[in-house]
Amino acid sequence: MIGVGVDFGTSNSTVAWFDGTSLRFVRVEADSAILPTAIHLSRDYVGTTGTAAIDRYVQENAARLVHLVPEILGQAAGSIDDRSSDTEMSELETSRNVVYGPLIDHGLPGRLFLGLKRLLGNPSINRLYVFNRPYRLVALLTPVLLRMRESLERELNAPLDHVHVGRPVDFEGSDTARNELALKRLTEACEHAGFRNIEFYPEPIAATVSFLWQQRLRPSGTVLTVDFGGGTLDLSVIRYSGVDFDVLATAGADLGGDRIDQLMFRRLLFPLLGEGESWSRQVNGRWVETLFPFGEYEEGILNWAITHTLNQNRYKTKLTELIARGGPAAVKFERLKDLINFNYSYQVFSAIKKAKAQLSVADLASIDIPELNLTVPVSRVQFDAMLSEMMGRLGDLVREVLARANLEPGAIDLVVRTGGSSQIVAVRQLLEDLFPGKVMEHDPFTSVAGGLAIANYRRYRFGGC
Repeated sequence: MIGVGVDFGTSNSTVAWFDGTSLRFVRVEADSAILPTAIHLSRDYVGTTGTAAIDRYVQENAARLVHLVPEILGQAAGSIDDRSSDTEMSELETSRNVVYGPLIDHGLPGRLFLGLKRLLGNPSINRLYVFNRPYRLVALLTPVLLRMRESLERELNAPLDHVHVGRPVDFEGSDTARNELALKRLTEACEHAGFRNIEFYPEPIAATVSFLWQQRLRPSGTVLTVDFGGGTLDLSVIRYSGVDFDVLATAGADLGGDRIDQLMFRRLLFPLLGEGESWSRQVNGRWVETLFPFGEYEEGILNWAITHTLNQNRYKTKLTELIARGGPAAVKFERLKDLINFNYSYQVFSAIKKAKAQLSVADLASIDIPELNLTVPVSRVQFDAMLSEMMGRLGDLVREVLARANLEPGAIDLVVRTGGSSQIVAVRQLLEDLFPGKVMEHDPFTSVAGGLAIANYRRYRFGGC
């Protein structure tokens, strides 16, 4: 008998199997068991997943000028007054009885979807438009899950009978209806991908299961697991005795490594891209000086999958004028323009992730972005200061889950930290301060999938806590 675990993550996904003795992780990518949870759809609706999806999207949008035009929906019975402040809409609206829809990037070679797991519990989002075709949310999840199943079956050379699929403690907050909707949608996506007999299992509990199996610990104890990943922060408190255990409490929050990356981008790089600089222009015949409207660029910069939408004249004209005027700020606006022109936001986030990882083992790191001729030093002290609010939330969540379990900190025998963000020194230090000498690291990127496979083999079920 084989136990199978599927960890469908916000940022990355992993699949594992367990035969009662050995735990194996399926090589889903060419050289890795970790698959980026990404899907790219071309204009011909051909899907690409994983690293190849990201690479294709970044390459096809480099130096591509975006020209948004309004979709024509039909003819109106009467006239329409053009009150839009959008200059492109004004230029194109020549017939006063044409009804226009949303602006569309007709030159977009393909669509990239990331972080779809975050949308699962949102009842207002059921379909997403891909060019002119509406796609149900579950249909966009299916290709990633299908790739995981096919990779697994190739390795096992056998079809699957039963699988455990991971789920966060809370998909979105603590709203029961949203969590039920998320599970319903994820179930449908798994079934479309060919998975059968699905058992959902909380991710922090799965991480605990793999930890207990791997460590072969003393006969009994109480363990707190902190699973701090790319999209969510999940905790569980478990009392175990041999292979048997009771779940005393769980807790979760929508806090993950992706938000930390955005915070670093905002604090360290925004000022080097023009944030806070002045902007002089003529209004009604007189010169007016205000702050440069950096806020218009923020969403596109912080979400690299839509950075290409900034490559429009209405965004770039301001930058061209400011660069032409020269002065110390011109080099900042030149960087911002290059980031937009060549779709460099992904490279920036890659550099941020490398620096963040370096700060887990060193007191000083640098965000190196050769594409923008930029190197930004960052110290552990700076990084810790940026994370102070988030660490406060983590501390509160630890206290909350202990209160739910009706335990004092001293009643915890072991603390297991897992997930990529659990490697951050501030996270390690906070847990060590609360539970001195009791904190252990466990397989940051594969612990959940491994625990799910073991739980599937042993037919563990979760009744809720």
